[in-house]
Amino acid sequence: MRTGNNSTKIQTIVIGGGQAGLTADYHLAKRGLPFLILDANAHIGDAWRLRWDSLRLFTPARYAGLPGMRFPAPGDSFPNKQQVADYLVEYARRFRLPVRNGVRVDRLWKEDGRFIMSAGSQRFEAENVIVAMANYQVPRMPAFARELRPEIVQLHSHDYRNPSQLQDGGVVVVGVGNSGADIAIEVAQSHPTWISGKESGHIPFPIESFVARKILIRLVRFVGHHLLTVKTPIGRKQRPKMLYGASPLVRVKPQDLVNAGVEYVPRVVGVKDGLPVLADGRVRDVQNVIWCTGYEHGFSWIDLPIFDDKGDPVHDEGIVTNVAGMYFVGLHFLYAMSSATLVGVGRDAKRIVNAVAAPSRRTKVAPSSRSLAVGPRATEELVGSATGT
Repeated sequence: MRTGNNSTKIQTIVIGGGQAGLTADYHLAKRGLPFLILDANAHIGDAWRLRWDSLRLFTPARYAGLPGMRFPAPGDSFPNKQQVADYLVEYARRFRLPVRNGVRVDRLWKEDGRFIMSAGSQRFEAENVIVAMANYQVPRMPAFARELRPEIVQLHSHDYRNPSQLQDGGVVVVGVGNSGADIAIEVAQSHPTWISGKESGHIPFPIESFVARKILIRLVRFVGHHLLTVKTPIGRKQRPKMLYGASPLVRVKPQDLVNAGVEYVPRVVGVKDGLPVLADGRVRDVQNVIWCTGYEHGFSWIDLPIFDDKGDPVHDEGIVTNVAGMYFVGLHFLYAMSSATLVGVGRDAKRIVNAVAAPSRRTKVAPSSRSLAVGPRATEELVGSATGT
C-alpha cells in the first residue's frame, strides 16, 4: 500500500531476492502474511547468473530444490549456474512471489516503532524486516592491490567470467579456496598459472564418482545439516572456524591442480616495483592477478544497534534479539553449516517466518547465551550465495 508521503507500507519486507529471500517469501505466502521482496539485482537469479561461466554446484540436483519445488534436472547431475538462476526465476513465477528487482536499499532504520527503508527516492515502511543475504556481498582485496602496475589485469573472482578476460602471459590466482582452485584449473589450460596461499584441507573423494553421488554426499549432507548446528557441542565448536577460516576444497583436489600444471607458491604479501611479492621474498612477474580473497558482509546500510564491537550482526538463530521484528536468513552457519546453501536455507526460512507469525516471539528480549555474531568469510563459499542489496 502506497501512502500520501510516497511511502510503501506493508507488514513484512524481505531484503534480498536470492534463494534465501525466495524461500522466506514462500513460507510467508503459505501463511497468508502480507509481504514484499526488494532485490538490488536487475533480474531474479542474477547472483548466480553473474558468476563465472563454468561454475557448478557441489551437490547433486536432488538436494538443490527449495521447499515446494524440486530442481528440474536429473537427480545425480550437478547443475550449472544458469540452471540455478533459471530455477529461481521459475520458483518465483510458480508461487507468484512479489519481487521488485532493481531496488537497492541504501539505508534501514527504525522510526516510531516501524522499520523505514530508503532506496534512492523510494521509501518503504514495515513492521518486520527479513534481511535475506549471504555473507558474500562486498568483494575483498588487499590494500596493496592498487600498487600493482596499471597494465596488469586484476580481477576479483566476483568479476571473473572466463579466461577471455585475461591478457597473454602468466596468472597468479590469490587464494586456495574453492573459487581459487576452480578458476586456477580453468585458466591453466591457456595461461601459465600459479596459485598463491595454503589450502585448508580437501574432501578426500571425487564428488562426482558413483560412490560419492549415491552414498558419501548423503553422509556429508547429514553432517552439515544435522550434526554441525548451533544446538550441538561439535557444531558450536566448529562454527567459528567455519566462519572465519578457509573452506576445504570440494571438487578440485590439490593433485588436480598439479596435474593441470598449476604451481603452488606462498602467499602474496605485497608489491615491489609494481609486481606481486610472495611471502618468501620472490617477485612474480605476471600479467594477470585474480583475487579469490573472499567478501565482506556489506551491512553498512543497516543503521540499527545490532552489531558487535567488530561490526558483525548479533542474532539468535536468525532472530535479532535487541531489535524486535528484525531477522536474518541466508547467513553462513546461521543455524547449521548448510544454512547458506540451497540444501539448508529452507529450514532456516521456515523457522524465521514462524517467528514473524508469532507476536509473542517478536517482543524485545535480552540476548540469549546462544546469540551469534556472524563475521566476514575469509574465503568464498560457492553454493548458496544469496543476492541482497
